[in-house]
Amino acid sequence: MPGDYRVIVVGSVILVLTYILPTRPLRFKNYDKPLLGPIKLSNTGYTADISIPTAFDGSRPSITGGILKGNYEAIGVHFHWGDPFGPGSEHIIDGRQFDVEMHIVHKKSTFATVEEATQYPYGLAVLGVMFKGVENPDRYYPGLNKLFNNLIDVVEPQTSTFLDGTISMGQLLGDLYTKNFFTYKGSLTTPGCSEAVLWHVFPDPLPIAQEHIYKFWDLLDSTGAPLINNYRPVQGVNGRKIYYRVGFKTL
Repeated sequence: MPGDYRVIVVGSVILVLTYILPTRPLRFKNYDKPLLGPIKLSNTGYTADISIPTAFDGSRPSITGGILKGNYEAIGVHFHWGDPFGPGSEHIIDGRQFDVEMHIVHKKSTFATVEEATQYPYGLAVLGVMFKGVENPDRYYPGLNKLFNNLIDVVEPQTSTFLDGTISMGQLLGDLYTKNFFTYKGSLTTPGCSEAVLWHVFPDPLPIAQEHIYKFWDLLDSTGAPLINNYRPVQGVNGRKIYYRVGFKTL
């Protein structure tokens, strides 16, 4: 609706929402299927990273809907965070920056490789999920906790570990309400920042134990220094527009 607005600051641009977007909800295909393990978690020296395999039955988790035209398959998950003195999400929504932001990266299925997909403004789709640390969380996320608990095994750069048991992509979303989201056409926030991403950012953070936030701060970068503040600084608007989709929760 014209006149309604919220302000969102992202890792590549500052954007003011001026329209509620009447678009489709996101649809999650095969997100409930266990992934073919073991799932590898790595410290790349820049972030904590997971490459997404197929599900046990050979299918790939994927998304459609939103502003997407076609099917986008999940290929990777990585994180951005701050330090003990401040938060580190790459999106700031209504003046709020969060402790950690998870990016679930998807490639349009018609492209053979990520490198090919980055050559097109619609080649990639990224979901942005926020986390806030709390002392006594009232919710438990088995899949996310499994991931966070394994961070202590990849403190050193260029090291990897494998998650025990099985996990699905849906478990990484916890109980996130996915009907509400910001969406815009943007770029990757890691070098070389290709203008190839259709962003869908969820505004409501998931509460996780503060001790999990500490585990991110304990990681080391490629020089052996603390791996902190690995988020891209805010940059100019560059004429971009951002939209907000509103879902309706049922009681």
